[in-house]
Amino acid sequence: MIPEATDVVLHASSAASGGEPFIEQPVAYDAILLAGFGGPEGQDEVIPFLRNVTRGRGIPDERLEEVAHHYRHFGGVSPINGQNRALKAALEAELEARSIDLPVYWGNRNWAPYLEDAVAEAAGHGDTTLLAFATSAYSSFSSCRQYREDFARVLDGTEYDGVVTIDKIRPFYDHPGFVQAFVEGVHDAVAAFLAEGVPADAVQVLFSTHSIPTADAERSGPRDIDFGPGGAYAAQHESVAAWVMDRVARLLPAAADVHWELVYQSRSGPASQPWLEPDVCDVIGELAGRGREAVAVVPVGFMSDHMEVLWDLDTEAKEAAEQAGLRFTRTPTPGVSPAFVAGIVDLIQERLEGRPNADRARVASVGGSFDVCRPGCCENVRAGFKPAAAGILP
Repeated sequence: MIPEATDVVLHASSAASGGEPFIEQPVAYDAILLAGFGGPEGQDEVIPFLRNVTRGRGIPDERLEEVAHHYRHFGGVSPINGQNRALKAALEAELEARSIDLPVYWGNRNWAPYLEDAVAEAAGHGDTTLLAFATSAYSSFSSCRQYREDFARVLDGTEYDGVVTIDKIRPFYDHPGFVQAFVEGVHDAVAAFLAEGVPADAVQVLFSTHSIPTADAERSGPRDIDFGPGGAYAAQHESVAAWVMDRVARLLPAAADVHWELVYQSRSGPASQPWLEPDVCDVIGELAGRGREAVAVVPVGFMSDHMEVLWDLDTEAKEAAEQAGLRFTRTPTPGVSPAFVAGIVDLIQERLEGRPNADRARVASVGGSFDVCRPGCCENVRAGFKPAAAGILP
């Protein structure tokens, strides 16, 4: 796809500024920008953090407190910052092991250290050509475009505008390093249930991811690909889940009789607004009636064990399974597993080398995994389009 002359890629490296979907020429990046969501690290930070997350939506503090109790249950500390510190250290070690001399700067969208701080730190060291790794694997507004909008926001009209460039690593849902943890987790969970005497057809695997508004889901991914209901967001998750189950069945033939489906969690919108369904706890409540005896919940939408995993799955989903009389297990997230960390560095090397798209490592791909996002990609229906880096306008 060749962009029109009117198309623009904001704050891009020279290689990406032309808007080609895949950058197949080497780029001499100065540094890696690890872009995270952020989280509070004390009780006094919980409400200010949630105000940042919901900025512009006019949600009063009393409603935010309904969510805050998840964090307060864990002392007001989200695990996500600690996990990103561990990921940063693991990436630095893997880069050094491969003799890739690139520093890693870490900045968050919603809490300290902020993206603004990371960009300022990088620029202060003379590192102005940045390659961003956003800690979310799939295509949607909240998991991709919102990060790109924040990259543009921290550069527009600042001293770094026209000085710092930020490209973004492609959505990596289909990279083998990301999915390996889910293959291993499902294999071990199913094998354990079978060893306990649970028949394969009485085992249910639920692949769980964050629910998003249905209207946003339908606009996820590039506009010129028909992904079906739920857009790229749902299609990408479905493809990963199907691939994982196929791989597990190859390793453990009895798993071919195990039931599976994609479910959603962590809905936060008003009841009047349609969000992706079904809810993980609602499905768990139905499983005994389907003849299931055991359930394995797979956090396929998450990189690490942050709050939505620890609360919504390890607490609420587990309780739903206990109430339904089901055996329950939750499989691991990729975290800082060697396969995942190596996979991230492989994604970095794609861009350093200008690796041809045909030679890139992929599994379960349904498309939409571009180096430079396409026009109209992942629109926020509520807020519309804002300037975004690493993609063709709008």
